[in-house]
Amino acid sequence: MASSTAARLPTLLIIGGAEDRVGRAALLRRFVRRAGGRRARIVIIPTASGYQDEVVAAYREVFTRLGVSHLRVVNPASREAAGDPELVAHLDDATGVFMTGGSQLRLSQFLPATPAGDAIHRAHARGAVIGGTSAGASIMSEFMISLGEEGLTPRQRTSQLSHGLGLLKGVVIDQHFAQRTRYGRLMSVVAVSPNLIGIGIDEDTAIEVEGGERFTVHGSGGVFVLDCRDAVTDAPEARRGAPLLVSGAVVHQLPAGATFDLRTTTLDGFTERHPDTLVSTETTKA
Repeated sequence: MASSTAARLPTLLIIGGAEDRVGRAALLRRFVRRAGGRRARIVIIPTASGYQDEVVAAYREVFTRLGVSHLRVVNPASREAAGDPELVAHLDDATGVFMTGGSQLRLSQFLPATPAGDAIHRAHARGAVIGGTSAGASIMSEFMISLGEEGLTPRQRTSQLSHGLGLLKGVVIDQHFAQRTRYGRLMSVVAVSPNLIGIGIDEDTAIEVEGGERFTVHGSGGVFVLDCRDAVTDAPEARRGAPLLVSGAVVHQLPAGATFDLRTTTLDGFTERHPDTLVSTETTKA
């Protein structure tokens, strides 16, 4: 089974939630294509959702419509259940694993440092595409925002980090970014943890990460990247709930077609599509 994906770079498709499932379903179509198209063996993980039957039915419908016939559901309800050998075997056989939205805390309780979580890491390493939307996007990073206030202003101690799967190191991911005004909570987290690069992904938008080094933006919205490594902040002294001083942060707003280098935290290239023109820009590094 592993031979069909052995030559591929480890790939993540991280979706900011509310992706189109009833129209062209461009992001899910891309996930299916990366997983092998009609030959894909896809595992759906609905664990985060409070409406698991409905969520599974919805993704079964769209993946079937996109030509996938081999679909499995893996849904551990506890850390003990995440060690079920049959469940692990499904993940070990998958060419694509898709984690749905819902509660980040349910995912962080049941997946990291379990046999199921280890199987997801093995799938990623051998070249299976790992996809996730909303909560399923946040769980991809080593640390994730599990709770937090929405709004434009970053405030001290109004967000909470939990452990994620660690498929993408050195970043923290937020989703539904523009639609739920999550700029403030992402900045509050990155300001107090400047070793992390913040990535905010809009709805119906995704980053496709290859090899853990660079990503390309797809979809109808944008991606916000926040780098506070050289910023000045009063976070160590600020009282709980106080607006934070953050000065000198570097921000990037990336639409579809942008490629970003996570190692250098710089734009790596941009292909912009207009109705009548195609504009391609590549950056050159010394």
